[in-house]
Amino acid sequence: MPLVLLVALPFIASVLAAAMPSDARNRESTLAGLVALGCAAQVAWLFPRVAGGEVIRERFEWLPSLGLDLVFRLDGFAWLFCMLVLGIGALVVLYARYYMSPSDPVPRFFAFFLAFMGAMMGVVLSGNLVQMVVFWELTSLFSFLLIGYWHHRRDARRGARMALTVTGAGGLCLLGGVLVLGRIVGSYDLDAVLASGAKIRAHALYPVMLVLVLLGAFTKSAQFPFHFWLPRAMAAPTPVSAYLHSATMVKLGVFLLARLWPVLSGTDQWFWMVGGAGAITLLLGGFVAMFQRDLKALLAYSTISHLGLIVLLLGLNSTLAAVAAVFHVMNHATFKASLFMAAGIIDHESGTRDIRKLSGLLKLMPITGTLAIIASAAMAGVPLLNGFLSKEMFFAEAVLVEAAPWVEWTLPVIATLGGIFSVTYSSRFVFDVFFGPPCGDDVPKTPHEPPHWMRVPVELLVLLCLVVGVAPAWSVGPLLAAAARPVVGGTLPEYSLALWHGFNLPLLMSFIALAGGLALFMLQRRRRDQGGLARTPFLHHFDGQRIFENMIARMSEAGRRGRRLLSTRRLQPQLLLLILVAMVLAAMALWLTPASRGTRELLPFSTMFAMTWLIGCTCAVAAAWQAKFHRLASLMLAAGAGLTCCITYIWFSAPDLALTQLVVEAVTTVLILLGLRWLPLRKATVQPMHARLRLWGRRGRDLLVAGCAGSGMALLAWLMMTRPFPLSISPFFLDRAMTEGGGANVVNVMLVDFRGFDTFGEITVLGVVALTVYALLRRFRPAPESMALPSQQREQGDDGSSDLLNPRLAKDTAVGYLMVPAVLIRLLLPVSVLVSVYFFMRGHNAPGGGFVAGLVMSVALLLQFIVSGTEWVEEHLRIYPRRWIAVGMLVALATGGGSVLLGYPFLTTHTAHLHLPLLGEIHVPSAALFDVGVFSIVLGSTMLILLALAHQSIRSHRWVAEQEEKEAERLAAAATASADAGGTR
Repeated sequence: MPLVLLVALPFIASVLAAAMPSDARNRESTLAGLVALGCAAQVAWLFPRVAGGEVIRERFEWLPSLGLDLVFRLDGFAWLFCMLVLGIGALVVLYARYYMSPSDPVPRFFAFFLAFMGAMMGVVLSGNLVQMVVFWELTSLFSFLLIGYWHHRRDARRGARMALTVTGAGGLCLLGGVLVLGRIVGSYDLDAVLASGAKIRAHALYPVMLVLVLLGAFTKSAQFPFHFWLPRAMAAPTPVSAYLHSATMVKLGVFLLARLWPVLSGTDQWFWMVGGAGAITLLLGGFVAMFQRDLKALLAYSTISHLGLIVLLLGLNSTLAAVAAVFHVMNHATFKASLFMAAGIIDHESGTRDIRKLSGLLKLMPITGTLAIIASAAMAGVPLLNGFLSKEMFFAEAVLVEAAPWVEWTLPVIATLGGIFSVTYSSRFVFDVFFGPPCGDDVPKTPHEPPHWMRVPVELLVLLCLVVGVAPAWSVGPLLAAAARPVVGGTLPEYSLALWHGFNLPLLMSFIALAGGLALFMLQRRRRDQGGLARTPFLHHFDGQRIFENMIARMSEAGRRGRRLLSTRRLQPQLLLLILVAMVLAAMALWLTPASRGTRELLPFSTMFAMTWLIGCTCAVAAAWQAKFHRLASLMLAAGAGLTCCITYIWFSAPDLALTQLVVEAVTTVLILLGLRWLPLRKATVQPMHARLRLWGRRGRDLLVAGCAGSGMALLAWLMMTRPFPLSISPFFLDRAMTEGGGANVVNVMLVDFRGFDTFGEITVLGVVALTVYALLRRFRPAPESMALPSQQREQGDDGSSDLLNPRLAKDTAVGYLMVPAVLIRLLLPVSVLVSVYFFMRGHNAPGGGFVAGLVMSVALLLQFIVSGTEWVEEHLRIYPRRWIAVGMLVALATGGGSVLLGYPFLTTHTAHLHLPLLGEIHVPSAALFDVGVFSIVLGSTMLILLALAHQSIRSHRWVAEQEEKEAERLAAAATASADAGGTR
């Protein structure tokens, strides 16, 4: 199985899971489990290759000129993380099958779960740093969806938002660090980066790059001072916590530090920043964990502490410490995932996670209790369990570190204190929950053992803790060697996984940690029994969540103040401010870099061209003047200025632009017509002199600003066009349009081939804009005062354009005055479709293409709406604009993806030569399929916006009609009452 499928299969399965019915929970869990197990089996099959030091690579060219290729890379370290992501993921899927409630939307859960798994695999297997950052941010997005899965709960929404904000901001910092790192190395390829360690550490930008990369790693792995988001993420379902916070998401920061350890470590900056953050996090997380009352909160803070331990090991600049860090990554994933699942079983079967209410569960849940006790002992570092071995290696590195004298004696103390805290909170998990008197009436449900298959994942993980702890060299030795070798740069240091190394200082530190932790637990328990320790000592004043929320609130308030200061609901002041800022920036640029006229020979003056632009300028000025009196006339004059642009394009031999501009003018004119009725009504009032002076002053200011901006743009265009262009790129496209793009129309070949990726981005934006307009107009309800009745409009002296769109007159106008054109326009639809097809088919060799064809088809359909009405057209033509957009995106993406699968850059064109009967030889370029996607998106986006506006107008028309009926009823009732009163008299 190719490496790319290891990333793609979870995403494909995610889509399938989302499409399954909600009552098919067995199918969804089976699908997720089979995908995880199948991918894990394939990764396991590759172990003999990576164990020998081989690096498996797959490269797909995308943007090779920018160094942005899709590269998938598997070495021993990536192999380890793949097995953690897939193996523990399969166990969590089995566990979630029995944990999730029948009332939960299970398809959504497994869809998010599989998508997160795919994003994790993308990060682990990425061989390009920019590609890795993309998947890195996807993990933040999908973890946000998983943490906020129970979105009806406020704590879930707040926890998800906090996690996304912190980790997403860290991801942006990581992107900046990766860009700087690529600038230093000259490549974003991971192999090139790993081979440039000395160059990177000696570069002047190394400190800046290191800070940015560490911000990304620390936020993701919850290192101080960004640790506060992880406990709030415990509002997620327990399967999510067991997966994200044991083996996947929180390990990404550790993965990044270990992946870049060969090139970033070995400096004082690395030692102090990484080691310092790890030491503080180790002690802080362990200390706070001892005072938690919720099982998952205790495990969350213990996770923070153990992540700090791993980061501290990576920060010691020692190869043996790096090996110990990799070893503890493996051990922590096994015992922490099992503990989270055990906590979920306790919550599932007793109805609570409050440690104060739980007691004596070992008698009621003997199997689960035994498993949880063993896993807790592994977390505490008890001998004959896997946690003891990696903690022994940690103690040994803390003793052997070579640094300043105060560091050499402080680090062993920090390590021992961390071990004491670990034993203390592990003892609390064991003794306060599973020993003592049985639970009382405070527990919502009587605890009992869960279904057997719900407990199987915990049993397997605990078995791994025992096997690794008893026979480490036999069970995990080859795996550790294969995973640690890439981290340390290819040469492993000497280390031993033996259970007994004799009586030494690390063993003494282990005994001190065990004894001190038990003593601290007993002291803490006695104080709790006496009514003390209601909150975390010393640190209860420093609540990371409160600080974060206060910061967000202050930023929001600052944004509101800035908006009140600089913004307005009126469009004109916003445009004025935007244009003024642009003018100031342009003036600064010209002042710093003066521009002068070039030496290019000018074309002879053309009276005809000057007269054409004189007409266009007259239309533009008249449109601005008529806006005060008659908006419809102003719109027509603006269209005249647009036609002048079309003539200009034709004059300068740009028929593609002229054709596109002409059709765009038609579509935008109708769009503005539909939007005219939402403009505020103009009232014929007599204004005092000072108001008229203020109005003329404002208009004079706007005229001055517009004149300066237009003159400045004209001057810049003049200066640029008078310069010679010896290095013009035009010959490149002219020479290669036919030979490499298979088309004679250079403009179209550029859009769908040479610059196809730009076009793909543009049509994506177009589709997003159309969907946004549709979503906004669905919720838009205009204020009643903006929808005056037709009689009121006439009485208030409206400009006349409202009568054209009057709800009462619109249909009569189309039927009464345009009866013959309406019939002809309906018959014209097939002809218009034929013209659209003609423009589409000729686009690769003559002016046309998918964009123009889509607009022509939109105009044809638009005419049907004008003469027949929205309801008639929708009933007879069945237009589904959102489907057109979706199909267009899929077709365009499939066209580009097909070239990638064949080993060519994204959207590379291939031409097939077909010999058909009667038709002869036909050339079919793959760019035509991409053009189909462009056509579909343009048509769907245009029609979606038009339909949204039309439906909004229909709703407003109905409101007006209802108001007129109510007004008529009110007048009739008043007349009746008056007549009755007169009769009575």
